[in-house]
Amino acid sequence: MHLHSAHEHHTPDDDHGGPEHGHGYEHEQAHRHHGGHHHHAHDHSASRFLPLALVLTLGFALVEAIAGWWSGSLALLGDAGHMLTDAASLGLAALAARIALRPTSVRHSWGLRRVEALAALANGLFMLVIVGGLVWHAVERLLEPRAVAGEAVILVALGGLVLNLAVAWLLTRGEGDLNTRGALLHVIGDLLGSVAALASGIVILYTGWMPIDPLLTMMICGLILYSTLSLLRQVVHTLLEGVPDSLSLPEVGRAMAGVEGVRSVHDLHIWSLDSRRTALSAHVVLADAARWPAVLEAERALLHGRFGIEHATLQPELPPAQPLVFTPRMRRTHDAG
Repeated sequence: MHLHSAHEHHTPDDDHGGPEHGHGYEHEQAHRHHGGHHHHAHDHSASRFLPLALVLTLGFALVEAIAGWWSGSLALLGDAGHMLTDAASLGLAALAARIALRPTSVRHSWGLRRVEALAALANGLFMLVIVGGLVWHAVERLLEPRAVAGEAVILVALGGLVLNLAVAWLLTRGEGDLNTRGALLHVIGDLLGSVAALASGIVILYTGWMPIDPLLTMMICGLILYSTLSLLRQVVHTLLEGVPDSLSLPEVGRAMAGVEGVRSVHDLHIWSLDSRRTALSAHVVLADAARWPAVLEAERALLHGRFGIEHATLQPELPPAQPLVFTPRMRRTHDAG
């Protein structure tokens, strides 16, 4: 892709590197590592609450499973199974959050930040399996209704609702990365499941209408499915190194090409390292190589201040020199005489 400033219409050749390439690269690398340490020192991610959320969820899943089996409520049993898988998902998310904090190495120069996206992908796919299983059992229950103890369902569902509200509150404290969002998706599913179980118990207690239990389960599954597919779309986009949704590649390129002293920008790439960090690389064609330090600072300030991009690798280049062109002079005419 070639993005040019308003005063330049020439497309530079990719192989013409500027003489100060090394200076720009080292400068940007130093900035990159400094920014990385700064980030770790001020990490406000909600993932630090994942272990506590895991313990709370696992404990109540056992209580809900026993109550669901005793009362005969599919909504409670389904929610208990959902909470059990959520506990596994929270455990995976907590492990991924710990792994993502490991420092860079010679084998992983960016560290292991993409682990959060992999964990979110696993949790999203796991969630699709759960939704499919709940819908299957709900259809079976519609075809063969069973008696449900409404009082027990109401009591346990209220406890689950309070617990899930507390866990959801914990996971929304601070910055929500993809990993935490994947775990939060499961917790929200539990929260909706508790609401469905509570509503089911109330309707059954006062009306005796048993189909409400599987019908509410199917409705909640539809809501969870929508959120799961939305998360999976973002995770896959991140893993494919797509341009973040909040940024426009042409807009960034035109802004960079408009910096004073820049003739054009090409080979521009923007991608997400994780849900909080964005990286950029580009070739910057200069009008004057001596101005590269000032141009570099201006580009860095632009990318950080306007687009929130802190990790930029910029390669300076000079426009290709015009080749010497020889044209034959007009032949002198000589008089024959």
